[in-house]
Amino acid sequence: MRARIQKTMVLILGLALLLSYGFFSFIVYYQNLSLLKSEVKQEARYIRTAVDIVGSDYLERLDNVEVNTRVTRIGADGTVLYDSGGDERLLENHKGREEVKQALASGEGEITRMSDTRDREMYYYATMLDDGTVLRVSKNMESLAGTAFRMLPVMFLIAAVMILLTVILASWQTRRLIKPINELDIEHPLDNMVYEELTPLLTAMDQSNREKEEVSNMRKEFSANVSHELKTPLTSISGYAEIMKNGLVRPQDIPNFSERIYKEARRLITLVEDIIKLSKLDEESVELEKEDVELYGLCREIVSRLSPQANARRVQVSVQGEQVVYRGIRQILDEMIYNICENAIKYNNEGGRVVVWCGKTLNGAKISVTDNGIGIPEEHLERIFERFYRVDKSHSKERGGTGLGLSIVKHGAILHGANVQVESKVGEGTRIDILF
Repeated sequence: MRARIQKTMVLILGLALLLSYGFFSFIVYYQNLSLLKSEVKQEARYIRTAVDIVGSDYLERLDNVEVNTRVTRIGADGTVLYDSGGDERLLENHKGREEVKQALASGEGEITRMSDTRDREMYYYATMLDDGTVLRVSKNMESLAGTAFRMLPVMFLIAAVMILLTVILASWQTRRLIKPINELDIEHPLDNMVYEELTPLLTAMDQSNREKEEVSNMRKEFSANVSHELKTPLTSISGYAEIMKNGLVRPQDIPNFSERIYKEARRLITLVEDIIKLSKLDEESVELEKEDVELYGLCREIVSRLSPQANARRVQVSVQGEQVVYRGIRQILDEMIYNICENAIKYNNEGGRVVVWCGKTLNGAKISVTDNGIGIPEEHLERIFERFYRVDKSHSKERGGTGLGLSIVKHGAILHGANVQVESKVGEGTRIDILF
């Protein structure tokens, strides 16, 4: 960055010097041109006055007096009567020259052009004499361009000095500008009052830090919850196994203890499986390809798998709606619908009912699961999708919940770009909609 700033400043200075030289040369050239024209016109007036007083013999006295100025006397018919630059008899007729035509027509004329005899750019000024002839005075203009070239060494010297000073100042200024940036407090970006232009960057950094901190806290909380959730069934399994190992269980109680160990082991397996599913969704490492999934048929299949649980709690489950095809990951969609329906059965009342509706809406496919169970208090609705969050922990554990079901639903919805909405009233039931 420092090198780029220095190079940019030197480049800008170089361009500025180049433009300045061009502009300055332009101004000097046209100022000198104006002076040259003024001198030629004044000199022509002096010669005209002298010729009008003394006569044309005055011109003969000008030979070799002013070598930088060429004086020519031209007749009304264009014949060259006198030329200070050589033998006038060798010169062609000048009646067609623009400055001569102007002088014959209006009394004076001027033009800048290449000389046919001298092969160089000249400034010509012509004026009418009292005898009807034309007096023309001209000067070489190469000296004007030479002035600009003679300035080149001086300009190069000035440029070298300026570039050297610029490199020194640019290095100092760059260090001064970059020092506050190098000393930024990355952990607390908004505490740095450096440059106003950096405010969007510092704000983005602060937001990024907050998000990282939030993710870190979530991971810590998740790890703590995982440890706690895994410890509970493992403790139970270890305790029952230890009692059986020490022979403290009566033969008739062994089946009961074995069943408890089996249930805790199944709960542990389910918990581990849910954690693995959630981790994959978190890391977006689901490698399954999307396919066309018929959601109505999938809902009927899931309800069929859940019928033993529903029958055990005498909960009536029905599927309504119409066939609708959605392109998604079948396994994830299955887990999402399964978890919602399982909760609707698990947290329902004895003899309750669950209605699963699937169909098309104006905004796309929709699955709605409605139950008349125990409901969710309003203050808990915003947190039910958090990992391991339970409205009633003791009640949830009795029903075998891991606290990860709705988290899987949430992350599955994010993966599919779907929206999950929840409506619930305590004692009346809950309705969860998945809008694809």
